[in-house]
Amino acid sequence: MNRFIMATGLAGALVAALASGRAGAAGIAETVPGQEPPGLVLTGPSRIEVVFVLDTTGSMSGLIEGAKKKIWAIADEIRKTNPNADLRIGLVGYRDRGDVYVTTKTELSNDIHAVYGQLIQFQAGGGGDWPESVNEALHVAVTKMGWSETGESRRIVFLVGDAPPHMDYAQDIPFTDTLKIAEREHILVNAVQAGNARDTAIVWRTIAQLGHGRYIPIPQSGGVAVIETPYDQQIYQIQIQLNATVIPYGAPARQSEVKGKLELNRAAAPSAASDMASYASRGVKSADRKVVTGEGDLVADLQAKRVEIETVKTEDLPADLRAVAAPERRKVVEAKAAERERLQAQLQDLVRQRDAHLETERKKGGGAKDGFDEVVSNLVREQIR
Repeated sequence: MNRFIMATGLAGALVAALASGRAGAAGIAETVPGQEPPGLVLTGPSRIEVVFVLDTTGSMSGLIEGAKKKIWAIADEIRKTNPNADLRIGLVGYRDRGDVYVTTKTELSNDIHAVYGQLIQFQAGGGGDWPESVNEALHVAVTKMGWSETGESRRIVFLVGDAPPHMDYAQDIPFTDTLKIAEREHILVNAVQAGNARDTAIVWRTIAQLGHGRYIPIPQSGGVAVIETPYDQQIYQIQIQLNATVIPYGAPARQSEVKGKLELNRAAAPSAASDMASYASRGVKSADRKVVTGEGDLVADLQAKRVEIETVKTEDLPADLRAVAAPERRKVVEAKAAERERLQAQLQDLVRQRDAHLETERKKGGGAKDGFDEVVSNLVREQIR
């Protein structure tokens, strides 16, 4: 695209923002940490909703791969900050017109396994010219993700990319209009810039300003650093044993989905599996936590009293449980539940030791303070207080 045309379009958007009286001096100042507009400050939210809007074009390959490794660590850090809140995460991947897709979304869900499954399918590609469909992606994130309607929730968006938006597309909704909706709906919008392109920085700072969020630059690669610990392999092995306690049930498609999540768990690198286990272990005291695979696990649903084994249709049971006489099925499920509790107790102890080890390594300077996972975790902690 002609850089003069692009610059003119961006300038027009910034002028519109300034005219609205909401952009501040030059419309590009960073939001001061801890200073939020009236009506947006929530104390101890009962629900935390976070949507990641990720540029998935070719130049973002390093960051996407890093996000795959660290999504569980980010979720775990959020849960540490407010362990009693219901955490829901969503994804919007975006590219540009003419690519395989313009946007693709996974709506907000507390089934983080499903979100993880979508994330690991992202492969960097496409892009072509420099600007991307940022406007459309941001509009999807703000208006089409199934945000909860309760005032007890904290709603946060992370726009992550390295290129500015196309401002010349017909029927596109400018980000300035979308951010007015975000303000009305109390959705904070943060802008995380990969790389150091000046034209992107101008827009990303403006988006953060109008979105009452923060602008944060990170390395083009994402800057994700994985710290391995002596406990990762043990945690991974317990995760595999926990998988064996899962009993998929329901319609065939649902059972296949659960089995697919178990395969994702098995395929995860030990460090990622440890983050997954750490996230899960913080919820095991609550009967309503879906701590292994999300929806569709008969053991979890029986423990939480969401279902009674006697009321489940035989055709909705897996083949091995169908082969068991009806009066004996409860015993099989309860035995799995007892085994799960035993393993989770071991897991919690290992996770505590791993957390202590990670904290020690971070104090020594391990990790990357400007990496994608660190800046997101720190910012979420700040914004949900």
